[in-house]
Amino acid sequence: MKFKKILVTGGAGFIGSNFIRHLLRRTKGEGRRALRVTNLDKLTYSGNLENLKDVEKNPRYKFVRGDICDSKLVNRLTRGCDAIINFAAESHVDRSIKNSFEFTRTNVFGTQVLLDAAKKNRVKRVLHISTDEVYGSTKKGSFTEDSPLRPNSPYAATKASADLMVRSYSVTHTVPAVIVRSSNNFGPFQFPEKVMPLFITNAMENKKLPLYADGSNVREWLYVIDNCDAIACLLEKGKDGEIYNIGSGNELKNIDLTKRILRIMGKGAGLIKFVKDRPGHDRRYSLDIKKLSRLGWKPRHKFEDALRETVLWYKENKRWWKRLKTKEEKFW
Repeated sequence: MKFKKILVTGGAGFIGSNFIRHLLRRTKGEGRRALRVTNLDKLTYSGNLENLKDVEKNPRYKFVRGDICDSKLVNRLTRGCDAIINFAAESHVDRSIKNSFEFTRTNVFGTQVLLDAAKKNRVKRVLHISTDEVYGSTKKGSFTEDSPLRPNSPYAATKASADLMVRSYSVTHTVPAVIVRSSNNFGPFQFPEKVMPLFITNAMENKKLPLYADGSNVREWLYVIDNCDAIACLLEKGKDGEIYNIGSGNELKNIDLTKRILRIMGKGAGLIKFVKDRPGHDRRYSLDIKKLSRLGWKPRHKFEDALRETVLWYKENKRWWKRLKTKEEKFW
């Protein structure tokens, strides 16, 4: 790997922690030539150092608690870095509907702070992790990287704004940045406010699974390990100033996903509880990934196998999620 010193922001969260582990496992080395990762995370409610317990003593890994909006800290950590990978974000749509201020602060202003630091310190690569939600909803076909941005939630609007900020720094200041837009991720260490871990853990506790409206909204599901593999590919092969979609082709109605989870867990459909739809709920997401595929990447895991592995992980890690649900359950 040509990048030897990497700053990962939001690395104690779901995708960030999986990526750090993935990166450390696929790279080896000792001394000055070894890849080193610094993890900058504010440790808000969804940031959890337990996610990286298995690598915390790795000499190539360092954790720093801090805010990406802290320009002095970000500048200090960026000096000498080859690359910045920005996972740090407020990401729960329902929370953004209740109060969007922190989403604007972290997702937009925080991204600008990182870009200013990258420009000042001549970072060789910035990977900005975005979302398919910036495109809005589509009834048919799939979004390409050239599709217009039509965000429908405050969360998606802040991510779209951050994407435009990244583009502007790439064009105006020639910051070597790449924008990555992933579909819905699932897998181990996902905070249990998101639909997949919420439904799995609720089913384990024989609680109702709150499904919006009639459950016909469609999402494209991407196993987090495949997403990490794609991000690592783009770290090496992505072209400055470009946007890349990361998807799987695994599109499912929410009701069908829910029934699959229950079937794997040996639970009945009686646990499903249809609830009032949320405002501005996007109907369907779908990504065209031809551009990324031309770089040689494709998802390695079959959806059904990855879903079973995910259910098994939550079954085997009750201590991890029970504490989180007890603390934050008022929000879902």
